[in-house]
Amino acid sequence: MSGHSKWATIKHKKGAADAKRGKLFAKLARQIEVAARGGGGDPDMNPSLRTAVQKAKAAQMTNDAIDRAIKRGTGEGGADAYEDITYEGYAPGGVALLIDVLTDNRNRTSADIRSALTKMGGTMAEPGAVGWQFSRKGIILVEGKGVDEDELMMAALEAGADDVENVGDAWQVTVGSPSDTYDIKDAIEGAGYTIMSADTPMVSDNLVPVTSVEDAKKILRIMEAIEDNDDVQDVYSNFDIADDVMEAAAG
Repeated sequence: MSGHSKWATIKHKKGAADAKRGKLFAKLARQIEVAARGGGGDPDMNPSLRTAVQKAKAAQMTNDAIDRAIKRGTGEGGADAYEDITYEGYAPGGVALLIDVLTDNRNRTSADIRSALTKMGGTMAEPGAVGWQFSRKGIILVEGKGVDEDELMMAALEAGADDVENVGDAWQVTVGSPSDTYDIKDAIEGAGYTIMSADTPMVSDNLVPVTSVEDAKKILRIMEAIEDNDDVQDVYSNFDIADDVMEAAAG
């Protein structure tokens, strides 16, 4: 299974412990602040802010917390100055990594990411080395238990989705136009389906098969270690790990 869907499914199964949820909300708040600073505090007039707010709401961030983040971004709450950077790298087996960060200290963040990669068998890459393999899409994961594929397919396509496919215990709904993702998510949810996650990640069609359990373990450890960094907003990868290998690695 491809990187983003499997990684999103693993994180959902692990559950959102309070500390992890707090870290997630802090990252989402930072994204909202930066979007509001760049294009104003009205989501209807600022597409980047609208997407950030929709992502936060999908993660069950409260309206009050979202409003506070918007106010900080528009100068009402003393927001810090963050720099938007994308780092590129490789995990074991030639697996590509894209790492989006918002940081107030480029040197610190770069050193932290380089350390996390090299400790676990990965390497940093030059800008552009792997980024060309990725494009942004909308990805909605739907709880798979008791779901009829044809009925879900009809509901998703009627809502404007491009495709539906089985990804283990879930169904992945792909949206070609990322800006439509959260509206389509709401429509599918309104049709009675349980949404596990909704996001607009960078996705690669150039998948790298991973057949070694040991390599799979290293990849998952790298993903988790990097994502645990407070400055890191998202980590994207192009690994393709078979379910049995993934189960052995994640177990």
